[in-house]
Amino acid sequence: MNVYRNISNYSKGNRKQLAILVDPDKTSPDGAEKIASECDKLNADYIFVGSSLLMNGDLELSIKSLRRKCDTPILIFPGNTLQISPSADAILFLSLISGRNPEMLIGNHVIAAPQIKNSGLEVIPTGYILIDCGQMTSVHYMSNTLPIPSTKNDIAICTAMAGEMLGLKLIYLDGGSGADKPIPTEMVRLIRKNINLPLIAGGGICNDSQAADLWNAGADLIVVGNALEKEPGIIKEMIDMRDELNK
Repeated sequence: MNVYRNISNYSKGNRKQLAILVDPDKTSPDGAEKIASECDKLNADYIFVGSSLLMNGDLELSIKSLRRKCDTPILIFPGNTLQISPSADAILFLSLISGRNPEMLIGNHVIAAPQIKNSGLEVIPTGYILIDCGQMTSVHYMSNTLPIPSTKNDIAICTAMAGEMLGLKLIYLDGGSGADKPIPTEMVRLIRKNINLPLIAGGGICNDSQAADLWNAGADLIVVGNALEKEPGIIKEMIDMRDELNK
């Protein structure tokens, strides 16, 4: 399966998509299997796997646990250059284009490139844009970059446009893990109006209503992680909302 082609085709057809984010530091192998079973039963579009630090979790074990229970495409959402596994289907090759830390723009990519190339993973170049959604998050601190203020639509728009012009294939707007609130819908709407790439939004999404607002504003793919840890049943609610919007 070509994961990017799937995301792109759904985007062009205005079909809304949902990804479940699994953090190996916060989800045991048994927990990963339960999430995978739920994703398989309810037909989630993708599973993202990754962690800001990966202190205690095992990325490879987490992916294999997910794989045992579902056929849902698994994408690595890496927090650092060590988060690579050939057991996944694809990797989001993230360039933090909202920041000015050269290591997050290209430095870490040079280090990881040989291993990723040898892994056989499908590589999806992704413009990662961090938005300030209420508090300092792990990615904010670890990347040593400032997020774009949630009121600065012009900066966010121009950053996304630049990412598209640089040849990136996805734009990912993220409030970061544990964000207090989702990406502002007006920002999503304006970025959608100015780029032709598939648009992802994640961080701070706690219920199906917030997901619907982002989908309706123009996000093609919603990513949910922290809310799932607190309320596993939210998967069904959001997939039901996705299916309702796709009718």
